[in-house]
Amino acid sequence: MMRKVPVLFTAAAVLAAASACSSSGSASSSGSSAFDPKNCQGGTLYILNQDSATDEHFDPARIYTSGGGAVPSLVFRTLTTRKRVPGQAGTTVAPDLATDTGTPSDDAKTWTYHLRDGLKFEDGTPITSKDVKWGVERSFAPELTGGIPYLRDWLVGGADYQGPYKGKELDSIQTPDDKTIIFKLRKPEGDFPYVATATQFAPVPKAKDGGTAFEKHPISSGPYKVQTHVQDKSLTLVRNPNWSRTADDQRLACPDKIEATYGLSSAVINQRLSTSAGKDANAITTDTDLSPAELARISSDPNLKKRTVRGQFGYTNFIAFNTKVKPFDDVRVRQAISYAVNRQAAVNAVGGSSLAAPATTFLPDQAAFGYQPYDAFPAGPTGNVAKAKELLAQAGQSNLTITLGHRNSDSHQDGPAVATAVQEALKQAGITVNLKAYDQASYRSVQTKPATEPGIFLSGWGADWPTGGPFLAPIFDGRQILKDGGNYNFAQYDDPKVNGEFDAINRISDPVQARPRWGALDAELGEQALTVPLFHPIYLRLYGKNVKNTYLDQWRGSYDVAMVSVK
Repeated sequence: MMRKVPVLFTAAAVLAAASACSSSGSASSSGSSAFDPKNCQGGTLYILNQDSATDEHFDPARIYTSGGGAVPSLVFRTLTTRKRVPGQAGTTVAPDLATDTGTPSDDAKTWTYHLRDGLKFEDGTPITSKDVKWGVERSFAPELTGGIPYLRDWLVGGADYQGPYKGKELDSIQTPDDKTIIFKLRKPEGDFPYVATATQFAPVPKAKDGGTAFEKHPISSGPYKVQTHVQDKSLTLVRNPNWSRTADDQRLACPDKIEATYGLSSAVINQRLSTSAGKDANAITTDTDLSPAELARISSDPNLKKRTVRGQFGYTNFIAFNTKVKPFDDVRVRQAISYAVNRQAAVNAVGGSSLAAPATTFLPDQAAFGYQPYDAFPAGPTGNVAKAKELLAQAGQSNLTITLGHRNSDSHQDGPAVATAVQEALKQAGITVNLKAYDQASYRSVQTKPATEPGIFLSGWGADWPTGGPFLAPIFDGRQILKDGGNYNFAQYDDPKVNGEFDAINRISDPVQARPRWGALDAELGEQALTVPLFHPIYLRLYGKNVKNTYLDQWRGSYDVAMVSVK
């Protein structure tokens, strides 16, 4: 998952913030409101955002999100969800519509779920396994684009399936009774319970499915139903009278009403949260991090200090190599750049140690991913120029000139500031770096099509769920190289042994047992110098003065809206 990350911050602001926010990787700062699940009093919660709750459509088939905690999960329950607690425990899967996280069989190629008792849609109709099957199947319809890509690859017959609207079912989804649903996969997938958190696993009643028109009145299975929705402008949710806490132990759903406003600038959002006047006292944001102005005030304003939370999302910013382009086909050149990079300069470029942690591993430094510390090319925080020059000489590249691609805006952490930091570091090793900026609209399409992919460029990657598989496979599994676009295996690396290890780990249905294997694979891949990890970002956010139960979950790095309450 490519994802927008926070805007850049000034060094002065970071220094001011450092004393106010915890320095650990925990989900909340010492100044944030205490997590109190009993503090749940109704009222109206306001959400102030730059972007919409969904990319384009409020339809569970078309939403690319997982894990629970995001706004759509207030309306659409799924077979599984993210365990709604702060910290590392919040990166694990919990049952939602299902009684458990799934029972694997046939070497993790078959997954069976049983539904809870008492599940109802907003109109009081019971939710059955056939509704879940229909919800998954409709996500294959060509007119309902935008959801996760995994099901088409994983489910038997999924590659050619075109959805249920012409009367054809997907035989690999079986519903032997109203409480049981079985998924048949074409290969072992131990991470299937994580995928089952995606909104494509929300139940949809066939009788009320209007295809592309369903989003005009999506049928709720969660604690709230849609009252009004104007795409990219506003969303109002009110209570679903047929939702029951006894049938949903994963959502507090404290507010009586939720009103979201979209299309605001980051400056306006942070100013309104900082002032916390009127309705804004009951407000949060799910997509906007602190600006330099708010950070600078935190150290001297105890009220702001109390209303700041800190969290992490599994994300890595890195330098990508296209090994099909000279001189990056030579591992010694890639190694030299790995030694020459000044990670501290890159961290400073995005605001300092309060907002980013130097990275020598591709996997994020969180246990859920299988992280194990290593440094394939130890050069310290500022680089090893001598070692870089030695390797360049061995490669016959003593006067190397390269062009580094980057985004043209510092609203992403692959913009000019980080590019300049890399340019200056490589200059010390005798490498001349010309910078080439790409506009926001074209950068991803350029880098994800092998025919147009630069030889070296800045990028970033965040997993769709917190395990090693979705973090490493799109970048390093040779079978995921896509020639026509949408390719994230930038190195175009295809090693049958590594591909086989991906398959072997995917057979492990216990994520805890899989973690050491993911960490070992990350270390093995690191030796190939296919990327240069730079840093892992950290998130800081404000909330209104009347908001309670705030923490940033470590699955998505955002507030868990289902757990927030207001006075």
